Formats: sequence, C-alpha cells, structure tokens
Amino acid sequence: MAGECCPTMDLLRSEPMQLAQLIIPIESSRHAISYLGDLGLFQFKDLNAEKSPFQRTYATQIKRCGEMARRLRFFKEQMKKAGLSPSTRSTTGNDIDLDNMEVKLGELEAELLEINANNEHLQRTYSELLEYKLVLQKAGEFFNSAQSSAAAQQRQFERQHSIEKSIDSPLLLEQEMTTDPSKHVKLGFVSGLVPREKSMTFERILFRATRGNVFLKQAVVNDRVVDPVSGDKVEKNVFIIFYSGERAKNKILKICEAFGANRYPFTDDLGKQFQMITEVSGKLSELKITIDAGLLHRSSLLQTIGHQHELWNLLVKKEKSIYHTLNMLSIDVTKMCLVAEGWCPVYASNQIQNALQRASFDSSSQVGAIFQVLQTKESPPTYFRTNKFTSAFQEIVDAYGVAKYQEANPGVYTIVTFPFLFAVMFGDWGHGICLLLATLYFIIRERKFSSQKLGDIVEMTFGGRYVIMMMALFSIYTGLIYNEFFSVPFELFGPSAYGCRDQSCSDATTVGLSKVRGTYPFGVDPKWHGSRSELPFLNSLKMKMSILLGVAQMNLGIILSYFNAKFFGDNLNIWYQFVPQIIFLNSLFGYLSLLIIVKWCTGSQADLYHVMIYMFLSPTDNLGENQLFFGQKFLQILLLLSALVAVPWMLFPKPYLLKKQHEERHQGQSYVLLHGGDDPLEEDHHQSLHGHEEFEFTEVFVHQLIHTIEFVLGAVSNTASYLRLWALSLAHSELSSVFYDKILLLAWGFNNVIILIFGIIVFICATVGVLLVMETLSAFLHALRLHWVEFQNKFYEGAGYKFYPFSFALLSEEDE
Repeated sequence: MAGECCPTMDLLRSEPMQLAQLIIPIESSRHAISYLGDLGLFQFKDLNAEKSPFQRTYATQIKRCGEMARRLRFFKEQMKKAGLSPSTRSTTGNDIDLDNMEVKLGELEAELLEINANNEHLQRTYSELLEYKLVLQKAGEFFNSAQSSAAAQQRQFERQHSIEKSIDSPLLLEQEMTTDPSKHVKLGFVSGLVPREKSMTFERILFRATRGNVFLKQAVVNDRVVDPVSGDKVEKNVFIIFYSGERAKNKILKICEAFGANRYPFTDDLGKQFQMITEVSGKLSELKITIDAGLLHRSSLLQTIGHQHELWNLLVKKEKSIYHTLNMLSIDVTKMCLVAEGWCPVYASNQIQNALQRASFDSSSQVGAIFQVLQTKESPPTYFRTNKFTSAFQEIVDAYGVAKYQEANPGVYTIVTFPFLFAVMFGDWGHGICLLLATLYFIIRERKFSSQKLGDIVEMTFGGRYVIMMMALFSIYTGLIYNEFFSVPFELFGPSAYGCRDQSCSDATTVGLSKVRGTYPFGVDPKWHGSRSELPFLNSLKMKMSILLGVAQMNLGIILSYFNAKFFGDNLNIWYQFVPQIIFLNSLFGYLSLLIIVKWCTGSQADLYHVMIYMFLSPTDNLGENQLFFGQKFLQILLLLSALVAVPWMLFPKPYLLKKQHEERHQGQSYVLLHGGDDPLEEDHHQSLHGHEEFEFTEVFVHQLIHTIEFVLGAVSNTASYLRLWALSLAHSELSSVFYDKILLLAWGFNNVIILIFGIIVFICATVGVLLVMETLSAFLHALRLHWVEFQNKFYEGAGYKFYPFSFALLSEEDE
C-alpha cells in the first residue's frame, strides 16, 4: 500500500483518528463486514451493549458457527489421537458456502462417530476373545497337570496295592464297588481374569466369604492385557475357583463382579478345549483383519479432513467474528439497514469507502453504503503503526500505560535510551558478543519460530529479539569503553599511555607507573585494570557518568512535556510547569553536571561533595581550593535563588489561573437560547455544560501541591536512582573479574588437564548462568524502572486506550 492512503510511519504522535458512522443495507452487510475485516482498520463500537448475547439479531448464526467449531475441535482431537496433524499447506476455496460446509461437517462427524463406535465394539470383542483364549490356555494347562498328577498317584497306589496283598483288599474292593455313584461329590468351577494388583485382596475376600470352602488357583499372564471395559493395558492373572453348592457359587459371582474380574466359560473336556481354542483363534484373526480395515478407513477419512481442516477452521472463525460484529450494529427495520459506529485512522477513509462499494457491488445491492464522519468530544483510541523491530519497544512503553491520544510517545526514545542504559550496567564486549550471537539465532530463524508454538520463556525472548540485539550491540560499545572482555583488558586502540619508570619495573607496584605517551585514544586505559587505584578510579568515573546520563534523560523528559503542552495548546503548562521544572532541575543537578565536566576538563582536585553541600548551608562563604572557575560563587547564589523561586512558581499560579479561565469560559451562560428540543445532541451538550459549572479549587490546589512536592523530592531521589547504573556496572565487572581470577586462572595454575577442563566448564556455567542470564535480567529490570519512573513521569500520562480494529489477521493469534 503506497501513496496518499498510507503516510510515512510516525511513532512520536499516534495516528490521527476519526469517529465514523457506516449505514449499510442489510443485503450487503455481511460482505461489508467481511471486507472491513480483511482491511483491519475499523474498530466497531457496541451499539447494543444493553442487550444480552441471546437477544441480539444474529444469535442463531453464531450458534451455528459455534456448533461447526465444536465439530472441527472434535476432528482435531481425533487426528491428534491418530497421530496426524492438520495440513498447513495453502488451500484454495475461500468461496465455500457456509450452509454446504455445515452439512458436510455434519455428515463427516456422523460417519466418524459411527466408525469410532464400530471400532470400539470390535476392539472390545477382540479383547474379550483374547482374554478368553488366555483363560482356555492357562486353565487347560492346570487341568492337564492335575490329571497327569492324579494318574501318576493312581499308578503308584495300584503298585503298592499289588505288593501288599492285604487281607482287607477284597472287602475294600467290594465296598468300593457297592458305593452308589450318585453320591460322588461333583465340584463346580468359575474361571476368568482378575487385575494383578487386586489378586491378593480377591483371594482373601473369597476365603472369608466362603469360610475357606473354595479352592483357588491363579496363573500369571506375562504380558499386559487390554481390558475390554476400560481399554487400558493392565497386568492380570488367570484364576479358576472350585466350589461346592449354589450358595457358594452366588457369592463367588458377586465377588468377581465387585473386583472387576471378567469371567469366561470353560470345560474340563480336553477335546472340547482344543476345539474352543481353535474357534477363538479363528475369530481373533478375522477380527484383526476387520479392525485393521476399519482403522485404515478411519485414517483415510481423517487425512481427507486434515487437508481441509485449517481452511474450514479459518472460515468458521471468520464467519463467527463477522456475526459477532454484526451483533454490535444497530438495526433499523423500517429502512432495512444496519448502522455502525467506530474509530478508524483518517488516512483509511478512502480504503473503507472502497471496501463498502465493493461489498454493495458483490451483493448486488440496489443501495450503496454510506460513510460519514461524526464530530465527538470523546477521546479517540491510540494507534501507532509499528513493525517487527519497533513493536517490542512499544510494548515496553505500553506495559506502563498506553499513550493518551496524540501524546508524545516515549517509545521513539526508548529504542535508543533503553538498550544504552542497559549496556551502561552490562558493559563487557565479550558478554555482549555472546548475547548478540544468541539473539542472531532467533533473528535468522524467525520465520520458523514465528510459525511454531513456543514455551512462555522462549516466546518472550523471541518477541524481544530485536531489543536484545540492540542491548547486545550497545553492550559491545560500552564494553569497549570500559575495556573489558570477560574482565580482561586489551590494547585494541593502541598502546597504553602508562609505563614503568625504569626497565626493571621494580617500583611499579609501590610508586606506580608514569605517563610515557599520549592518552589512550578510546575508552579506559588497559593499565588501570589490576592496579591499586583501579577501583577508586572506576568508581569515580562511573558514578559521575551515571549522574550526567540521569540529568540528561530527566531533562529530555521535561523538554518532551513542553512539546506536549505546545501541541495541545496548553500555555499554562508551558509557563507554570515546564519553565519552573527546567529551572529547578538544572539549578541544582544541572549545575552538578557542569561541575563534573569542568573538573574532568581542568583536572582540578576540588571536592564536589563539599561544593554542593555548602552551596545550601553557607552560599556566601569563599570556596577556596574548591573553586573551579571565575564567578562560581555568584553563579551558585543565583542558581540557589532560582531553585527557591521555582517552587512557588510551580505551586501557586496554575490553580488560580485555571479558576480564572473557568469563570471566563462559563461567564454569560446563565442565559441560553430556547430550543425546541428537536435535537437531542444539543440538549445533551447544554446539560454537559451545566454539569461542569462548578470548579473545585481546593481539589485542584491540593493536586498541584502534590505534583510540586513530588517533583521537588523526585528531582533528588530520581538523580540518586540513576546511581544504580554505577552500582550494577561495578557489580557486573567485579563478578566477571572474580569468575576469571578465582575459577579460570586458578584452574590454569594447577597444570593438570582434568582440573583445567573442570575449571573451564565451571567458568562457562557461571558466566552463562550468572552474568548472561541473571545479570541480563537484573540490568533489564533496572533499565525498565529508570524509563518508567525517572524518565516517563516527567511528561507521560499514559491514560489512553489501544486501537483494536476488527481484523481477520488477528484471528490466528486468538484462542477460540
């Protein structure tokens, strides 16, 4: 999109917005909303807020879409269970009719449910037959072993009987022959499978319930068995229970039912056992073929659904969002049209009108849609046109608060100041290179990562990849200034300016080094590292630098408040807020910054603490050796008086002038023209005027008092807060030095390969875990606080609300 419809991207001020009214004929309403969704530049207002979702016009269509979405979720679950994934290839066919799609989805759901039901029934039958086969095998083995054991005992008994030739043998034989066969006890038996974890309890309950009048035999099944009821794989035991009597049988059956034991019929006839095993094996093979054919059919059906699933899902989401939006429009039954109101960027007017005309043409409507701009006093939404680079920085600002409409956007300056302040605390070009390599991995493969679902931490890191890249680049820059590479200095930009006083360097550690050549061209001289005065020197440097950076950023915030006031035409804020604030801040801390720069340039030994303290306690005393330049005493008195004058300047004039403005604005409104009452908008306007007649002077004055006290105290506390730049930079440098000296160099000193490898591993883990992860997070949070509190509170209200247009492009990012 180029030309007049899309102006150049401007992050400083949000896009000019307008409240527009659309009057759309009912026959072209669906097409119009669809085309506006493709355009994604119109935020609809809900004109039916008083109605419940069920009372709205298109509730039936939304219900239909919800039912289709439920079917698509069902298909997705089935594909997930089958190990299939919906096809992500681009499929054409956006002209699919919704009614035809609804019928097709219903038919596919019915067919899939039928296939699932048949497959479930077949699987259950297959599992039952498999268990039955196990019972036949294990119980058959038990009967065979029992019969062979009984036959062996019988042979042994007969052998003993023939040897003994007892006198009583004929009598016993006669007794046996005369015994009535009907009086022999016939034992019944029950066989089946019971879960192994319940087998011990099952046996105990059986023994107690029958008072021990049963015989239970169990055999372990080696492999897990699919339970026919639950469908889960369970470890089971085959059991066979011998009992006597119907009463015992009933108890056994109830116990089996309570323990979920599956019972199967069994015969003690060996011939029938073999026949039953053969029959069951045949049925199992037949069922296996049938189940495989059913699964193949189900898989092919799911693959067919998978090719169209993404397209169908997107179409259903679009239709549902269209009808949701149509429900926000007010319907005029007499004129057969829908009325919509909403916000859109000014530059998008022509695009919206073209979309409405196209909708009227495609729906063959006799009447065209009307687009008209409404006048309103309502505050428009805030809309910044960002790209993938600036969006993360804008999110950092929006997390504090969305900018008021047309308010100066801190995001423009955050793109540079945020990574720079982070780098001041994280200055090490070795660590910066590590961060840069990590974020380049995300940037190079961003197309792949953007299409994947990532974890929370990885997604957050990926979203801020360009922020991390800027942080890494600035860290390399500040690391070169600090001359630290994993705490090791390098002579990158030339030789050091300092050297030994003689060739032996015997007094280097006592007397110190002398300057033998010109100043080191860029950053800190490498000879400072490791010297006795390293810490005092770097402390002084970083502390003063923190104050300079803090005062500069706070001044930038106050200057932005001037541009805000000028843009909105608020002269009161310019003269009674911006001017006294800039005077107060620079009279104290701007002067301190000037002293720091003068001291650096002149090499003076003046004590700046003493200068600032006695500037308040005894401003008229002579400065003595603490004087840095001519006229310093007079300048200090002038600045102190200016700071004292700035406080009442901020406090008193603004409330009184606001009261005066209010009285002038409402003067003469006691008498207004009589109106016929035909225009309700004018009536509301006059009612709103009368509703704002009272001016709460006390409330305004107290608010201004709080604002003044907050700024005066904040000027001190915020400047002190910037010292965190010094503290965290020092902590990062010292931690890096400790890891290098106490881990890497210590391991190197042992002259042992194993200890050296172990030391390198510990050094890498400590560097990554502490310095590259924890220190990065710490410096990030501190930089965030400096922007939100110290910088943005000088000018940024953050009382706006975001522009959320109706757009199909956002559907893929939303959950249903």
